[in-house]
Amino acid sequence: MSSLEGLRANSSHFTLEGQPFRILGGSIHYFRVPRAYWEDRMLKMRACGLNTLTTYVPWNLHEPERGLFNFQDQLDLRAYVTLAADLGLWVILRPGPYICAEWDLGGLPSWLLQDKGMQLRTTYPGFVDAVNHYFDKLASVVKPLMFTNGGPVIAVQVENEYGSYAKDEDYMPLIKNCLESRGINELLLTSDNWEGLRYGGIEGVLKTINLQRLSFGAIHHLADMQPQKPLMVMEYWSGWFDVWGENHHVFHAEDMVAVVSEILERGVSINLYMFHGGTSFGFMNGAMDLGTYKPQVTSYDYDAPLSEAGDVTPKYQLLRNVFSQYHSERLPEVPSPTERTAYDTALIQQHLSLWDSLPFTEKPCRSDTPVNMENLPVNNNNGQSFGYTLYETTITCGETLNSRNAIRDRALVFVDRQYVGCLDYKTQELVLPEGEGERTLSLLVENCGRVNYGKALNEQRKGIVGDIFLNHAPLRGFTIYCLDMKPGFMKRLMCSGQWKSDFKSSSIPGFFLARLHVTGPPKDTFIKLPGWGKGVVFVNGQNLGRHWFIGPQHFLYLPGPWLGSGENQIVVFEEQKADVKIMFVDNPEYGRTIDVYKLPFCSLL
Repeated sequence: MSSLEGLRANSSHFTLEGQPFRILGGSIHYFRVPRAYWEDRMLKMRACGLNTLTTYVPWNLHEPERGLFNFQDQLDLRAYVTLAADLGLWVILRPGPYICAEWDLGGLPSWLLQDKGMQLRTTYPGFVDAVNHYFDKLASVVKPLMFTNGGPVIAVQVENEYGSYAKDEDYMPLIKNCLESRGINELLLTSDNWEGLRYGGIEGVLKTINLQRLSFGAIHHLADMQPQKPLMVMEYWSGWFDVWGENHHVFHAEDMVAVVSEILERGVSINLYMFHGGTSFGFMNGAMDLGTYKPQVTSYDYDAPLSEAGDVTPKYQLLRNVFSQYHSERLPEVPSPTERTAYDTALIQQHLSLWDSLPFTEKPCRSDTPVNMENLPVNNNNGQSFGYTLYETTITCGETLNSRNAIRDRALVFVDRQYVGCLDYKTQELVLPEGEGERTLSLLVENCGRVNYGKALNEQRKGIVGDIFLNHAPLRGFTIYCLDMKPGFMKRLMCSGQWKSDFKSSSIPGFFLARLHVTGPPKDTFIKLPGWGKGVVFVNGQNLGRHWFIGPQHFLYLPGPWLGSGENQIVVFEEQKADVKIMFVDNPEYGRTIDVYKLPFCSLL
């Protein structure tokens, strides 16, 4: 037990251990950075002059199936926070249960949506029950890390930006009680954008604000709401995230540093969101839906001070100059850059069509009507969380297929396993070719990422979520395959004797195998796929994320620690168009850019 006082907010400035304290913070998410690089990123944070690390905690990774918890390896939260302490950083924990974070369903587990009546982020009993079980486990992990118990955690956030959701006035007091009743006694915070501040507060909890520009008198607004309390910008947006098919967002270093300098000159504490963004590996990206559904890209570079691969940027150097003015001692030296290389091109050696991979999935489900992903009887009856789902049925005629907006989010359509078109939010009708007798209609549906922000969280079930009509009659008699492409499935695939070396057009969609030989210690690199269409890349069984020719992202970050000396397996799952080669570069291309400072303020919320 620490005999010293932790972080306090009893006057116009914070105190820590009884002394005045300014939070100079930055966000790095342990789940977006390979564990081997946690230390490198934290050392670069210290060298930039920051004293506090903030991180979200993603419930959906830590409890992938109801009652099955994972706090090991890449998800070892205790090791992450302990490392921060060892390197001289304080920690602010943001445990949710909802985190937003441009992360699938804002970090909430998809199995919650098995309940047709589910009301996320409310006092709905089914939600409260799940939160209580999760917080029981989470508290056992994080309690020893609290300042009171000698750890580095000086503050804990209650939920996240609830003022923008605000569906239940009893909800925030309940989450506060969930923390306090489990012995979380550090300073509690809420975090909201300017408009959400009105609704997101809770008695006895310090309000903080999220922003990118100092407009609307945001800081004065916060000060007026809680006089004689310390002021903090909990999320100072150092850049912005990207969505498929649009431009890469940049926030110019000079514009950003001018605002940071002004915040600091006013005596306000700050947390840079993000200090280092990292990568939304696998299928974990979220999506926006402010009237139009827009899935986010795999890279979470965010135009942050540390790049996706951990490089120091001009933004970092300018910030270091600013933060150094708030330290009496010289800042530590900046660690050397991580080595990178452009490996030789890897050639595709074998392939396996989607259709030949089906025996390696979990047992298919048979249902008269379509079943959405979350309600499939797979993963110990926890449903399917992410990836693709294949729906097959028999038809006897051609004419018009109509999805009536029941496809979530994108379906490739096949007749007798020949591609005939694509259905999504924009295209909901497709004319099928005529044919004789019974034919197989297949719909390969991709969950492109659940919305992570806004009022539509309860409507994020994926796959086929209602009837699909052929000539106005609803289709019936489905066989449904779960293709979440988890490590077990990929392992079975690799060990199968079904791989072929003669490439045909019928191989798409399918899996394409190349081998990369690494001489000496592996180094970071970026995979580039010119001539390919859309899909997912796996390296030695690790899902690197999605690729899509529409950009803006045209590469995938491949961390050196995920490679081995000698032979490495690279598998591309490709939906549309394959090439014979996989290329590597040592520097990424982020595509066409747009300056976030020139966008209307409301478009960022």
